[in-house]
Amino acid sequence: MTGVLTRDNSAEGYVGFIMVQQLNYESNRDVVIPTTNQQKRPALSWALRNVPVPLLCKFRPIVGQCCQQCTPDSLSHHRKKFGQNPSLGFHNILNINEIHTRYRGWLVRRLCCLLFVSGCRVDPSPVNSRQERVCQSNRVREALTADRRAPEGGDSQGQLQPLSSFPCIINTCISPSLLRCVGWLMIKMFSSVFGSIQVNLNHLTALHRATDEGSLLVYVYVRQSIMDSTLLSLALFCNNLRVPYTIFPVRINNSFLRWILQKIGVILLPPSAATEQDAEMDRLYSPIMTCLVSELLHEGQALSVGVSAESGQGGQWLARIRQLIKEGSVPDITVVPVGISYEYVPEMHMQVGWLLRWLSSLLYRKPEGIVRINFSQPFSLKEMCESWRFRVVKWRPLQDLLLPVIFDNRTESDFGQRKMSWLLPSPNAPGSKEPTNQDEDFSITIIVHLIFSAISCMAVMSTSLLSSLLLFRHRKGVSISVLCRDVAWLTEELLFRNKDVGFTGSLTDVVHYSLALLAPHLIIAAVPSRKDPLVVPRPTLAASLHLNQQAHIVTHTFILEAVGACAVSAMLYEVAGSGVSSEVRSDSRDGEEVKGDLEFDVVLLQSELTERALQLCHLLPPGFIPPCQSSQSFALDAIDSLVRCGILIMEEVPKDNPICDFWKREGALTWTTSDDPYQSDSDCEEPDFCSYKVSQPSRCPDMLFFLCRMLAGHLRTLYWTTSFLDHLHTPLPEAVFVTQLSSHLCDTANKKKEHYESCSQETALAAVRTLIDLGVLMEEQREEGVFMGVTSLFKLPANRQKVQRFISKYLYN
Repeated sequence: MTGVLTRDNSAEGYVGFIMVQQLNYESNRDVVIPTTNQQKRPALSWALRNVPVPLLCKFRPIVGQCCQQCTPDSLSHHRKKFGQNPSLGFHNILNINEIHTRYRGWLVRRLCCLLFVSGCRVDPSPVNSRQERVCQSNRVREALTADRRAPEGGDSQGQLQPLSSFPCIINTCISPSLLRCVGWLMIKMFSSVFGSIQVNLNHLTALHRATDEGSLLVYVYVRQSIMDSTLLSLALFCNNLRVPYTIFPVRINNSFLRWILQKIGVILLPPSAATEQDAEMDRLYSPIMTCLVSELLHEGQALSVGVSAESGQGGQWLARIRQLIKEGSVPDITVVPVGISYEYVPEMHMQVGWLLRWLSSLLYRKPEGIVRINFSQPFSLKEMCESWRFRVVKWRPLQDLLLPVIFDNRTESDFGQRKMSWLLPSPNAPGSKEPTNQDEDFSITIIVHLIFSAISCMAVMSTSLLSSLLLFRHRKGVSISVLCRDVAWLTEELLFRNKDVGFTGSLTDVVHYSLALLAPHLIIAAVPSRKDPLVVPRPTLAASLHLNQQAHIVTHTFILEAVGACAVSAMLYEVAGSGVSSEVRSDSRDGEEVKGDLEFDVVLLQSELTERALQLCHLLPPGFIPPCQSSQSFALDAIDSLVRCGILIMEEVPKDNPICDFWKREGALTWTTSDDPYQSDSDCEEPDFCSYKVSQPSRCPDMLFFLCRMLAGHLRTLYWTTSFLDHLHTPLPEAVFVTQLSSHLCDTANKKKEHYESCSQETALAAVRTLIDLGVLMEEQREEGVFMGVTSLFKLPANRQKVQRFISKYLYN
């Protein structure tokens, strides 16, 4: 098959691309109609109108179980109370009626929300002498002694003067009356924003059990929106669970808003700090926050921490909790990863003026989208720290793993896990204690594990499923009938991988409902020559970024297949660049290579495929690969997943010498002792010589390219960032560097008129972190701040081109 690596130039995709230039958003709105109006829907084949979504009724996959390798005791402890009663279903916390109160009647039906909130459980939150205990702790006293602002030989009042900006944070509390008032306001506000907020009741049973046992709960979620912590606290409040103290590192200047948030348990940044990084520069901030966390846990309070996989923010809070367990200040912590999935994420900021305008806009808008909150199975952090079961391999710098491959001076294969030290920023304050390498690796492993666990228990929403199909498979347009068939196929694949989905109903209802939510980012056009309308993603920056954000959870589910597909693409790219085929003829004694064009009829060695997949794993951001699994094992699973999908076919390659011909080896057979732990039953046997061929069915190329496009956005950002260094001659301040990089990414996408998903701030930040770890970029600490520049090794254009060639072979074009 010649020319199979070219893009699909079908008439359907071409017409859809032309319609992009001809239609506008107003015509699109007339086509997309909510699912309740059946008569105005776009035409659809009768064979698909009543096809149900492939779900087994209410019996959904049990997601969110804790790791069997890292915490087996916690898994067995909560197994009987976690996800074993599928009849409980889901609870919409916005749907409150008189059934949820102790009263009945006409007046109750109108005041049911107020009565429900007043009857919710609120645990006491004492703050008596908390400030005194924090200030008198040894950790804070040592920090005050080392602080230059503390007067030498002064009294206690003089020593406490440097703490004048922290009492408002230390005295953060939860006022029951104010919490109920804010809870009622949040229910009313979210009722105008979202269609429903669903909580899996099967997961709440284990949380109630842990609460009854007196466990100290810490909820960990991945930051996606400014509403994450509010939704989590509201879900716990409406289900009579302890409302946690929320670590919310955002600068808020309005004093009234700060007072309100601090009275409902929100821990804010100091007023003098603009960002969390600025707050960490103060040598008193870290010891005071560590003591505050310790005091809250001693009081029996719960905590909620948001972690960012791109910037690493929030990781230091988990490191502080782990440090308290190591010191023995806290006996144990029960960690609960939380997955929050959005169908529609509204933009929201924390300025008073903007909040008032946003609240007024809710009066004339309809609620859009569903939010699904899944609580993972609780597990003991002490068990994870003491067992050491999750330490598969030692963390290694990315330079040691990839630079020998890039410069082609490697002597042997290097295996290890990429060390991402930026997930745990080192203390920037002068005089701060640097953590040891062992403690740092330990904390980074826990952070990566929690990021992976929180993402794994997220449900795939209908808009995420549709976004992945439109962005990765049908960029040039697709008819609604074909889209419905792909939705049914992809839903079955998600359920097969034990991934929960946040939708149900008939197939057409799901598709039309999702198209209505994604309408501002799509063009739906009726073509006279076709019965079904065409759906085309808008070729704009906002549309591509929104679809890419929604499709992230699908990429996370298919990460094994995506890594394997990119490894196959890299080998085909190398074969195409060399102009030869890697097929070995059986009648050639010396392994003669066959000249010719690139075809799919090539032999791909398992060792080479695994090596390409292993190298690609090191370029991925945190959260994709389980930290309790080695990169080599993950790469092997990635190749095996393509065999299960039918993309690769295992093939035997003939050898010159048979495996059983032992006498041609050098030396005689050797015997080993019976107590040798590394003894094998076949010490004289050579390893299996396994190879693969790409299958030839017509759907295989589409499936292969669909998987390759899942990682293309991240790899393309990495490639464009490397090309941006050609225009960088002197070190720049970090803020200026990121601004110029964002402009370069947008300009490059505008020139190509596509690939706008590679311009997001998250992917750009991840690319910068990867290049820093790779040794291409360096961070220089100056008095003015952090400066970014190119290292001396990569100031040579030839070395930068080697990095670009290494990345481009994984990038599907």
